[in-house]
Amino acid sequence: MRSIRPAALLALLGALAAPLAGCGAGAGSAPAGPRLTVTQDFGSRHQRELTAPKVSGQETVMRLLERNAKVATRFGGGFVQSIDGVAAGRRDGRPIDWFYYVNGVEASAGAAAVRLHAGDRIWWDRHDWGAAMRVPAVVGSFPEPFLHGVGGNRLPVRVECADPAAPACDEVFKALAAQDVPAAKGGLRTAQVEEALRVVVGPWTAARGETALRRIEDGPARSGVYARPTTDGRRIRLLDATGRVTRTLGPGTGLIVAAREGADPPVWAVTGTDSAGVQAAAGAFGARVLRNRFAVAIAGGRAVPLPEAPAR
Repeated sequence: MRSIRPAALLALLGALAAPLAGCGAGAGSAPAGPRLTVTQDFGSRHQRELTAPKVSGQETVMRLLERNAKVATRFGGGFVQSIDGVAAGRRDGRPIDWFYYVNGVEASAGAAAVRLHAGDRIWWDRHDWGAAMRVPAVVGSFPEPFLHGVGGNRLPVRVECADPAAPACDEVFKALAAQDVPAAKGGLRTAQVEEALRVVVGPWTAARGETALRRIEDGPARSGVYARPTTDGRRIRLLDATGRVTRTLGPGTGLIVAAREGADPPVWAVTGTDSAGVQAAAGAFGARVLRNRFAVAIAGGRAVPLPEAPAR
């Protein structure tokens, strides 16, 4: 049986859920402090950024978008076809669609079925999905999901470090504290917390112990991440939007990514090929570098948005 691509599946879910989402929507007080971002090509092209969008009542993600942009929909209003005249379709023979993320987590239902919560950062991006049908989690809404959680549920936050005494561990912990995110700090997989948002800090050889992160080695089709560390952690291959390798980086390379296994909370990694790479990634761990990025590599002291733009 031929599989249904996620965009189509979300459309069907949204179409089925739209009538239910409309029942009673608009009643009650509007959620406070949402943000709305619209970009293209994995965040590389800015289209719209609203820090105080129009919002009313018990808003859904779809209604928030429709109040603040010109939107064309399909499948009963559950699937976005175009935003401000920029449409889904094909480009150079490759599939392009609109996808959305709530606090850096890819949606599992149509936008008409997902309610907006206070503080949510809604991010719509139109991108090529030929190499990765899903991108389960991204880093570009930092400090989310650590500040307001997932699905309206604020979760405990843990910084788990290969070496809790390393400067990189402290730097990541302080970066979260600077965003008013309370976090615990400790070694890798030492806590007995059932559900938490975790930031793994350490070289790739340690970070890959997490199942969700280890899938990154298999490429974007499995993880949604456009970088492929080698099993020994000594090299990191950067990929473009088609999944092709643009370059292979060695010592001193850092990487900041988010990955997700099934319905579990996303796991972030501040990692690298070695201690210098991990320190470089820790130094970049913040909103200034991560804003509107799906993932970021650090090469030669410079941040490289992923997927990487092909050389011209």
